[in-house]
Amino acid sequence: MIDDRAISNREIVLKLNDLHKRFGNNKVLNGFNMCLFKGENLVIMGKSGSGKSVMIKCLVGLMEADSGTISVMHNDITKLDQEALDILRADIGFLFQGSALYDSMTVRENLEFPLRRHTKKFGENLDTETLVVEALENVGLASAINLMPSELSGGMKRRVALARTLILQPKIILYDEPTSGLDPITAKEIIILMQDIQKKYGTSSLIITHDVDCARVISDRMILLIDGIDYASGTYAELSASTDPKIKAFFKH
Repeated sequence: MIDDRAISNREIVLKLNDLHKRFGNNKVLNGFNMCLFKGENLVIMGKSGSGKSVMIKCLVGLMEADSGTISVMHNDITKLDQEALDILRADIGFLFQGSALYDSMTVRENLEFPLRRHTKKFGENLDTETLVVEALENVGLASAINLMPSELSGGMKRRVALARTLILQPKIILYDEPTSGLDPITAKEIIILMQDIQKKYGTSSLIITHDVDCARVISDRMILLIDGIDYASGTYAELSASTDPKIKAFFKH
């Protein structure tokens, strides 16, 4: 259980408490705890199949946990109806591992799509063109506005996907393996971009990654998901200096 007394001086925007999820006899989450503070970059690392994707799906309401509580910006998502959940999701940006751009749409149309789905967030004065251009400028790709996804490199696709996430001006961003499949130079550019976005917008970010270098540079704090629980947490320096064999395994190069 998370001790609220130890963290009461910081605003929590996302909290998972004693989360359990199993598939048959396979316990994927076995009492996982996590809290994300406002303006923080929190990295979660775990082996493949450790439950990271399941945790995120439970977090955004795409999968139902067996037990435990999930609070997002002080809302218990297990008690929200579909309309309230959709409104809440508009404040949560999600950068998918594969970018998940619509191949049949231009870059402009890809960015316009979430705006059409969440018109209530901006009201009647929605200026689609301005928001699209601003989002692309924030990732350095304003010139790509009329290109098709097939005309973009892997790094450019990741930037466009990030622009699409930013266009709804989310308070929380969930990054799923943001540097996966990218060459080291492009991966570094994406990491710098993530840092710039946090500074400019004050976003709170939850970052799922296997990339130790990404974790070292981007994280304010880390949690290691091992055996279905939050096995260890701390700064990169603290965890990388651990003598625990299970923790040391994550920092071997």
